[in-house]
Amino acid sequence: MNPNVDEQRERGRFAVLTLLRAGGVIMMVIGIALIMRPLPSLPAFLGQLLFLLGVIESLVLPPFLARRWRDGRK
Repeated sequence: MNPNVDEQRERGRFAVLTLLRAGGVIMMVIGIALIMRPLPSLPAFLGQLLFLLGVIESLVLPPFLARRWRDGRK
């Protein structure tokens, strides 16, 4: 493949991993805020769910995708 295409693909993958991690951290922060101060219009478990999904998105998903990309699967 062309080195420019490889570099562009790697930059895109890096951006995806970075955005996943950042989005997960934001979800965790919102989840913690809802756990500490629940809003009356939202169910109580929503904060816990957001926190759990944020943990999965920021800590589990990026290594899984990186491993999958490193193995050559698209």
